[in-house]
Amino acid sequence: MPDTHDIPAPLELHTETVRPEWIDHNGHMNMAYYVLAFDEASGPLLRFIGIDQAYRDRTGLGTFTGDFHIRYVQEVMEGDPLRFRQQLVDCDEKRVHYWLEMFHAEKGYLAAEAEAITLHVDLSARKVAPFPPAVYARVKALYEAHKHLPLPENLGRQIRVKRR
Repeated sequence: MPDTHDIPAPLELHTETVRPEWIDHNGHMNMAYYVLAFDEASGPLLRFIGIDQAYRDRTGLGTFTGDFHIRYVQEVMEGDPLRFRQQLVDCDEKRVHYWLEMFHAEKGYLAAEAEAITLHVDLSARKVAPFPPAVYARVKALYEAHKHLPLPENLGRQIRVKRR
């Protein structure tokens, strides 16, 4: 893991293009595919801290999603290029809490944002387990690099109908 001063804050590790099969009857990206696109953008974040298939094969440890929320902001259409921003907002010895933003890569607008908590798990026991020290050191280094970023406005947002 690089020195915390060398870690981008926030990270931008993933790009994507809206695929034809992601389009629904309204002519824009279906809500289910936002989950898929954000999941694809989460993989590079986990690989950045050292959790990849080789790690899972070597250790028998991996990750599960513990919580995931999406806020849809502006639609995207077939063929639109997307870029993602990742920000680690909190962590402990077993969990990573992070924020993702999806932007239209050419027009620059925010299309959606997501908040997630990923759990580190022992895959044989199917239970939450602590990160090994070297991995936790990378998680903490990423947190240290990101902790000074402003917290996202919609972090922890509750779903509700706003009354006037």
